[in-house]
Amino acid sequence: MTSPGGSPATTPIGSRADAEGYVAMVCFKHGPPRLFGVELEWTVHHAEDPRRPLDAGQLSKALGVHAPATLVRGSPQLPLSRGALVTVEPGGQVEISGPASDSIPRLIEDTAADAAELTALLLDAGLVPGGSGLDPFRTPRRILSVPRYAAMERAFRRLGPHGPRMMCSTAGLQICLDAGERDETALRWRALHDLGPALVGLFANSRRRAGSDTGWASARTQATFGTCAPFTEPPPLDGDPAAAWARMAMEAPVLCLRRGDTWDAPTGLTFGAWADGQLPGDRPTYDDLDYHLSTLFPPVRPRGYLEVRYLDAQQGDGWIAPTLLLTALMSAPIDQVLAAAEPAAGRWFPAAREGLHDSLVLRAARDVVALGTEVLDRTGADPELIAAVATRLQRVVGTTQGRRAS
Repeated sequence: MTSPGGSPATTPIGSRADAEGYVAMVCFKHGPPRLFGVELEWTVHHAEDPRRPLDAGQLSKALGVHAPATLVRGSPQLPLSRGALVTVEPGGQVEISGPASDSIPRLIEDTAADAAELTALLLDAGLVPGGSGLDPFRTPRRILSVPRYAAMERAFRRLGPHGPRMMCSTAGLQICLDAGERDETALRWRALHDLGPALVGLFANSRRRAGSDTGWASARTQATFGTCAPFTEPPPLDGDPAAAWARMAMEAPVLCLRRGDTWDAPTGLTFGAWADGQLPGDRPTYDDLDYHLSTLFPPVRPRGYLEVRYLDAQQGDGWIAPTLLLTALMSAPIDQVLAAAEPAAGRWFPAAREGLHDSLVLRAARDVVALGTEVLDRTGADPELIAAVATRLQRVVGTTQGRRAS
């Protein structure tokens, strides 16, 4: 990674303005929307007792040569057979992320194969993947002992209980899409956010936490948004998304100051203030800025492409339906997508709390499913799979009774 002027990533950043320009440049890259990606994450449980705390040693044994270095120091972290890398989150959640693809059928086939391989590795060690977006059995417990997660946990604990839950108890489905040509990026960015409440409600499955009913359809969304508000909540959508994202990144707190053995940052230090010299004798580098961007957890994160992060993990092959639906929707005329999503646009908290029992979220979900199923064939997926996904989606929105909107 190099700075805008081509200098090494270790070059100190001169000012907040320099940092903002860099963020806007690297996080939003333009071109024809062509590539797709998906990342699957699961909580991990003992097969004989899902309430039993997860042991890092048993997880290490299960993953073997596929384990990341954060779990097993010096591990080669070999990819799975179809190319996905396995990573491990602080509480022992496992995640697979494969290469981006220009073919949705190939992406689904490869991801399904790697997911099956990972599941087999876990089963051989007496472990099973969870089936929801939040651990329904156990309280948060960090099993990775690395400076990044220790510093983040301490910073989040000062803000309330949601940070440790997000770090150690949640699992999400992430769908990655190109930002598109420069003149369409702002509308694609808005569409992905406007669709969020309808899709959160449609695929919410994380009502239970640590053995209790939370009262939220997606308590994973509740935990994520509450981790470090407002920086884990949806951003303002007016104006240039690259400039708005860059400003937000500057105003977000620094969670990890990678200096020495303990990476705790001074309380209240923002990256913009750091770039403007708030720490005398210690200016951030572009590598520090890249790292800072990796500690931001909004519902859609720009990384040169757009990473949709607001969906609960799904059980089994349930991830295929939201993947096909969202990629199909983003191939439809953007004005139709915005119109379908409009009744629930911005209703993130009602969607997370009530799911499809919120009448406006249900209305948007029905319109989104109607539009999406009309264009599912644009994904190139097998007709039988398209029919099965359409039937499932239509059944969900057709059998749920809505309440009066709050």
